[in-house]
Amino acid sequence: MRALVVRLDSFGDVLLAGPAVRAVAARAEHTTLLCGPLGAPAARMLPGVDEVVVWDAPWVGFDPPDVDRAGVLDLVDRLAAEPADAGLVLTSFHQSPLPAALLLRMAGVRQLAADCEDYPGALLDVRHRRAPHRHEVRAALDLAQAAGFPLPEGDDGRLAVRPVTVPVELTGEPGYVVVHPGAAVPARQWGRERCAAAVRLLVRAGYRVVVTGGRGERELTAAVSRGLAVDLGGCTGPAELAGVLAGAAAVVVGNTGPAHLAAAVGTPVVSLFAPVVPAERWAPYGVPHVLLGDERAPCADSRARVCPVAGHPCLSGVRAEDVLAAVEKLTGRPPGLESDLERTS
Repeated sequence: MRALVVRLDSFGDVLLAGPAVRAVAARAEHTTLLCGPLGAPAARMLPGVDEVVVWDAPWVGFDPPDVDRAGVLDLVDRLAAEPADAGLVLTSFHQSPLPAALLLRMAGVRQLAADCEDYPGALLDVRHRRAPHRHEVRAALDLAQAAGFPLPEGDDGRLAVRPVTVPVELTGEPGYVVVHPGAAVPARQWGRERCAAAVRLLVRAGYRVVVTGGRGERELTAAVSRGLAVDLGGCTGPAELAGVLAGAAAVVVGNTGPAHLAAAVGTPVVSLFAPVVPAERWAPYGVPHVLLGDERAPCADSRARVCPVAGHPCLSGVRAEDVLAAVEKLTGRPPGLESDLERTS
């Protein structure tokens, strides 16, 4: 059986789809993941994926492309060349699967399943209803099971990526704390001055700190590290970042892709969580974590990209001392002491 899984949005969203992808792959001879450009690096890291097809959908993302008839038909023709026997359209709770389902039907996909509130007509064979308050990972697994793809025996359903290597030449030996100050949208950022204060306090407390960020965040990571921490801004692609996070004792990060990547490599997370989307659906999954931030702030559930409330109250009340206490809780050691891993390395 050939199977096709669709998850068209961001890097973190594709990582959260990973357990459902594994459930499908356990019963398929070939599993294709159709994703967008932002999600493609994550797709290539997921166990169970045999082929990645990248397409920029005009109904997804913060800056979607224009509708391109030729591009749509090219995608349909590509998928129709070897049509899947079964397809799973994964979406967030506020998204419709029907545009993707229409294209898959045009491509000849035989059996289609999706979470769907709207009437799907002939587009879906399994119209599944998402359980209330379900985490995105669990919701995707529920859909997979309803479509005939339960998790295989021995799979714990946690996030996972293909094996990674800790780049000790960049980080030093494992056991450090990662601070990742950036986020995909401003509403989810704690702020560089607060991140810098947390780095200072962590270093003063005896932790080795590594600051990470993308190529466009070099100025931010330099301002946060300030010579006290290892500055890896712009130094890591997705696979290298996974290795950096795998070597960390804990990761301090907002609700953004690297939080889910940390969970996928099994690292505890201090989550600076702005409630513009609900934590019950998007919190770090399957690893020990501490949520910091006011989940009852006025911006809650607004899905805002820029904080709609003056002063950013959901995160502005979080102090560097709160981050230190959360790191201490997750690392399980008093500050200033070497970790077991550091002592034996």
